[in-house]
Amino acid sequence: MKLLAFIMQTGGHIAGWRHPLATDSALCNVDYFVSCAKTAERGKFDAVFFADSLGYPGSRSAETFEGQETPKLDPLPLLSAVAPVTQRVGLIGTTSTTYNEPYPTARRFATLDHISRGRAGWNIVTSTMENEAHNHGFERHMGHAKRYQRAAEFVDAARKLWDSWQPGALLADQDSGRYADASRISAVNHSGEHFRIAGPLNLPRSPQGHPVLVQAGASADGKAFAARYAEVVFTSHPAIDSAIGLRREMHERAAAFGRVKGAIKVLPAITPYIGRTREEAQAFKQELDELIPLPIALEKLETLLGGFDLSDHDLEGPLPALPPEHLEMQSSTRDRVLEAAGQADATVRKLAYQVAGGRTSSAAIGTAEDVADMLSEWYEAGAADGFIISPPVLAYGLETFVDQVVPILQARGLFRKDYEGETLRDHLGLAVPENRYEKDPQLRIKPEIW
Repeated sequence: MKLLAFIMQTGGHIAGWRHPLATDSALCNVDYFVSCAKTAERGKFDAVFFADSLGYPGSRSAETFEGQETPKLDPLPLLSAVAPVTQRVGLIGTTSTTYNEPYPTARRFATLDHISRGRAGWNIVTSTMENEAHNHGFERHMGHAKRYQRAAEFVDAARKLWDSWQPGALLADQDSGRYADASRISAVNHSGEHFRIAGPLNLPRSPQGHPVLVQAGASADGKAFAARYAEVVFTSHPAIDSAIGLRREMHERAAAFGRVKGAIKVLPAITPYIGRTREEAQAFKQELDELIPLPIALEKLETLLGGFDLSDHDLEGPLPALPPEHLEMQSSTRDRVLEAAGQADATVRKLAYQVAGGRTSSAAIGTAEDVADMLSEWYEAGAADGFIISPPVLAYGLETFVDQVVPILQARGLFRKDYEGETLRDHLGLAVPENRYEKDPQLRIKPEIW
């Protein structure tokens, strides 16, 4: 199975930063992130994965803003700092296609791939928050469908740029005085609805050809985009049956784009709560949930419900019926919460804490053996190609998983005991993409600069 370490702030649980085991005031300290990456590498993880956004989610009050861990370093410089002090673990960073441009984005990820000698991955997001639009000169966030249209063109343009230097283009021949072979460098001359880009990229093709492409959209548009472009799909599923269904769906969708089986790895996110006993693990989860302030939990639920105001509703009563306008946007997470709301003992308070305590992952609660059993069952049943591990408290939770769960998976023959390759593509079993201009020389375009 494949394992990615999701370094979500100082914990995958929203109140993880408040726990005594959390690393204190770490989010602007590069040593903290280096330590997490080294732990993941010691555990032979395929990669570490850093999330990002370009603004703040809306908060109802200063109180709810103050109660959340919000600082975020830019993942690309951060991963560039991690690269020289690690050797094998992959380095996946998030960049938005809505509020960036293809040329500098392609260049940054190619740079990271060169710096890391082939370990770069790009988590492609389309951004979700109004504040991100306001930080980039727009009054409103771009519509959902248009964001994905822009993302598709963005990735198409980036892939052309990564191919603009063909094999053999870099000569560095001191005797002849030729540093590059101009006949093996192509313009891209991309002209679309959103972008016009001449090219070529101003650095050679990187060790992986293209950085590994990661995506997490759960909507119909998101799944279509992932099937066409993604090589790793980040999912969140509470039950094995739905996870099996999504993995099968993603493989069928990918095949419709002519992609071969194995070209896409589906990785559900799991938050492991590990204890010496099951009771201790349950107590750990309960302890963290009790650290979530109620206003934050309610705000998380309201946001998931499309901004539905719950302030006038009885917290100990059932969730009221949602007006149709709050059901228009597709959301698998919201649908699971509405399903839970139908249970007899469900209350607004319980649902709020369920949403806030779950964050973006399913929970695995128990001993190290219990957690390994769950991952083994899902993997062997075809529910996952591996998992994105999001420890509730960092760095403690990642160290516990590496020291206690990884050896069990290794003993069962389900996870590597050592790295077998050098690059992230090697770890994931992904092929290096063909260079389009090498494959078809007729596509080559003389750059305007000579």
